[in-house]
Amino acid sequence: MVSPLKFIHHAIDEFSMQVTYDPLENEGAIVYNLFLVPVDEREYVIKTLKRVSAAGITVSDMVRFVEPGDSIHGHTIPPGMLGICTVCSITLDGIFLRRGIPVNLIGGGIIEILENLPRRFTHMILYESTTIDPLQVLASQDITSVNHVMKDGNGRILGNIRECHMEAENLLNSVLDDLTTGHISGVLEMGMPNTPLLGVSVSPQYLGVVAIGGTNPFAVMKEEGHSITTRAMKGLMDIREMDPISFF
Repeated sequence: MVSPLKFIHHAIDEFSMQVTYDPLENEGAIVYNLFLVPVDEREYVIKTLKRVSAAGITVSDMVRFVEPGDSIHGHTIPPGMLGICTVCSITLDGIFLRRGIPVNLIGGGIIEILENLPRRFTHMILYESTTIDPLQVLASQDITSVNHVMKDGNGRILGNIRECHMEAENLLNSVLDDLTTGHISGVLEMGMPNTPLLGVSVSPQYLGVVAIGGTNPFAVMKEEGHSITTRAMKGLMDIREMDPISFF
């Protein structure tokens, strides 16, 4: 029997329900992305991750490096390659869910930044219409300019948008306050009820929440001509298996 296609929003729901991360304690399970780069680019990767983290264009400063030949959750890192695990923005949706805020993921796309402020989405792929992570697809299209955003505040970064019911607004603000104390943030913009956010419409009685994509650091590397293999939403990991990039 042929297995049915599994659209990405179903995978997101499954991962979100397994997130246990507590921002106040900085412990629990998060969703991670896995990236592969040539092992001899380790120092370049560390410097780039530090730059992007300092600029605030990432979900978290937490990272884990996996050496060539080592395995992580059943996946073996190929010879000559370095595995890099970062926090996926879908972790935020799991955190919201644990605090009683169900969300509807709308889509992932490219966000235009002007003078350090988000202006609008210029490209978007809907989560319910794809079997591949939208940010993984868009990062491969040479349409980001994260480097320019870091240099002069103008350019295009990766991000995604979800919606939650307007009755959860106070709860949502409480969660965002708690996130400021931990190692995961990534929320770029929160909208008003019944109002489009960055050009994207939300359902009646809902408000939008835009998050920075966890793939932005690797979009920077790709913009600079480096070869990156991306495995978005690779799995779940205990945050204690990761360290702040400042430790390296």
